[in-house]
Amino acid sequence: MRATVMYGVHDVRVENVPDAQIKEPTDALVVVTRACICGSDLWPYNSMSGPARRMGHEFIGRVEAVGSDVRTIRKGDLVVAPFAWSDGTCEFCRQGLQTSCVHGGFWGGTKLDGGQGEAVRVPLADGTLVALPVGPDHALMPSLLTLSDVMGTGHHAALAARVGPGKIAAVVGDGAVGLCGVIAAKRLGAERIIMLGRHPDRVKLAREFGATDVVSERGEAAVERVRELTGGLGAHAVLECVGLGASMETAVNIARPGGAVGRVGVPQEDTIPSSHQTFYRNVTISGGPAPVRAYIEELMPDVLEGRIQPGRVFDSVTNLDGVPDGYRAMNERTAIKVMITF
Repeated sequence: MRATVMYGVHDVRVENVPDAQIKEPTDALVVVTRACICGSDLWPYNSMSGPARRMGHEFIGRVEAVGSDVRTIRKGDLVVAPFAWSDGTCEFCRQGLQTSCVHGGFWGGTKLDGGQGEAVRVPLADGTLVALPVGPDHALMPSLLTLSDVMGTGHHAALAARVGPGKIAAVVGDGAVGLCGVIAAKRLGAERIIMLGRHPDRVKLAREFGATDVVSERGEAAVERVRELTGGLGAHAVLECVGLGASMETAVNIARPGGAVGRVGVPQEDTIPSSHQTFYRNVTISGGPAPVRAYIEELMPDVLEGRIQPGRVFDSVTNLDGVPDGYRAMNERTAIKVMITF
């Protein structure tokens, strides 16, 4: 089979790799029909060292076969896979924290299948996969694909930031996760949503998703602008969707006293800035890898009934051969998010 392999900085190739196959009785074999490139894939794309790794952690596919112990997924099902697999039964899974499953893990790496390939071995299929009630060519397939990561991650940021009715939310980062964070904030009832971003195409989409204000400044200028928009108080809820030290510093400094920051950008720094300020202002900082498996059933009806349209973050579509160009386009900010069709 063919799959995406990253060898080093800006070195992404589509190669022949060993066929995905069932190894454990709890596995499923999924033939991929849709996948995508994630903003978090750009971190190794720009800084990778070490052995080659398989790429991709967001995919939808048709179940080709199941292990003897699989009970809830059948051959022929069209399924969406969250970006981490989980057993669904451990203590953390029962608490809705599947990304901390004691038997779970994440797609890709040096030995594991990745989602940017023709097929994937899915461990712990019963706890991981969710069957979709539509066919593989359904018009809502792009939005359903976002349930594997970015829509669930934006939702997790909003929950961690304690977005709710009557609150002012601010979203730091205008990538796909930040844009889905706007959707999530509106869905949870935020009264105002401030998008911190400067790319015109992304800002336009953010406004269509529900952003009421846009701040294009950065650094201290952005902090001052948010304070102006909030009567000098800051936002109740801040969604940090980038992961850089500068973006986190902006996020914590635009939160009002007693506010909350939900961080879902993969952190590229070892420390959280402004720790003294957040301590004395009673700012809560929460978040982490989104347990999107916990959110799929909650968000799917809103997708199927057209109440939210997160699939609009896909502004570029390619096939497997075009994946290296897709990485370049996202890295150069000429694409928000690239979908891969098979």
